[in-house]
Amino acid sequence: MKRIKAVLITGRSYSQGMGIEFGKLSQQYRRIMNYCEMNEEDMKEIGVTAGSLVKLKSRRGELVLKTARPLQEVPRGVVFVPYGPWINKIIDEETHSTGMPSLKGIEVEIEPAEEHRAEGREEGGERLE
Repeated sequence: MKRIKAVLITGRSYSQGMGIEFGKLSQQYRRIMNYCEMNEEDMKEIGVTAGSLVKLKSRRGELVLKTARPLQEVPRGVVFVPYGPWINKIIDEETHSTGMPSLKGIEVEIEPAEEHRAEGREEGGERLE
């Protein structure tokens, strides 16, 4: 199985800003947090396209997310995932005495995950556009 190494960057997404109107505990809001944006060349390298499932593995854990077309340029070797409960499965809880874990610059491996389901719901993530 093909896999690549990448740097994970997390952040607030545009869809989360719109989705907060549904409430953070709503199914609509949960659906818009469980996807990742990848560089299209990186997706080709591991044989996936937008809408495919990928497994992200860090030294702390792993999770399965649905890929989405990037809304803005994502450099090769970088993957973006919105803040949310699922990303907490793979970020390190170490805070370096700041009270906040590092949410950017996390080393991950990414590979296709055809036999899995995306975190949070059976159909996988989606983004409000």
